Amino acid sequence: MVKKKSFIRTFFFWFLIVLLVTFVIYPFLWMVSVSFRYDTDAFDKGLIPKRPTLNAYEELLGLKKSIREELSNEDKQLLDLVKNMPEEQKKKVLEKIYSKRKKNSFPFLRFFKNSLLLAGISALISVIISIFGAYAFSRIEFSGRSYIQRGVLLVYLFGGTILAVPLYQIFVKMGMTNSGIKGMLSLFVIYIVQTLPVSLYMLGNYFRTIPETIEEAAIIDGCSRLKVIYKIIIPLSLPAIVTVFIYAFMIGWNEYLFASIFIRPYPEFHTLPIGLNEIFNSEHAIWTKMMAASVLTAVPVIILFMTMEKYLAGGLTTGGVKE
Repeated sequence: MVKKKSFIRTFFFWFLIVLLVTFVIYPFLWMVSVSFRYDTDAFDKGLIPKRPTLNAYEELLGLKKSIREELSNEDKQLLDLVKNMPEEQKKKVLEKIYSKRKKNSFPFLRFFKNSLLLAGISALISVIISIFGAYAFSRIEFSGRSYIQRGVLLVYLFGGTILAVPLYQIFVKMGMTNSGIKGMLSLFVIYIVQTLPVSLYMLGNYFRTIPETIEEAAIIDGCSRLKVIYKIIIPLSLPAIVTVFIYAFMIGWNEYLFASIFIRPYPEFHTLPIGLNEIFNSEHAIWTKMMAASVLTAVPVIILFMTMEKYLAGGLTTGGVKE
């Protein structure tokens, strides 16, 4: 009876695990499958494409022009006639053709570069500030330390939609919304402020697990506080630092609300979430291209996890000191 009950429990446990994994991973498999299809085969049944192709990826990466980006016969005829037109009329015709091509194009690489720059630099600055701030919270005694440390987390009591309007008004009064570059700088500040509280909390708790006797020995040997941070705290805290960087990077990489407020009027500075939203809601939406763009959007995060996985192992201080 005991063995039978144990077998039934094990069977249902693994059945639920497989069901949950299938439920979670199926949409991603379908997304990848559709990205390797032709437009006419986008809604074919099955996960394995009948006619696999890299057409959508080639168009996104600029290796191949899509049919919508190519000039129509009407536009080609207009180009032939434009040579004999008056200068003012010629300018209007060229602007019409250019705007049509621009509307039908999807500058994925530009959006990708903007998102990578914005998320990467803001995450790096957030981590640097968090290291020094968390060290101060965990090692240096000063009045009001506990209140300040807990108060930092109060920012998460308010949702992004509540903070959006006052933040926008503040940056408008500071003149930080007049151009795309200023809008990007505003997003840098917002992303850093948005990720700092959790970064400080995570790193502060991790720094407390490092034995203070290691630092005391280094200080006796002549190390300053800065040298202690660079030579002891950072090497021993790489798992936590990498985790905080990935967290901050993903916040900036996937953020849509503030980006749609500060940089939407400036197409040259659109990030991937804004660009993907544009293509999903445009009249020229193509499912294969949308799925290929979604797959490529997930690639940097996957690469980040794979390259930094070795730093995510804990217990680096085990055996570092004997109490």
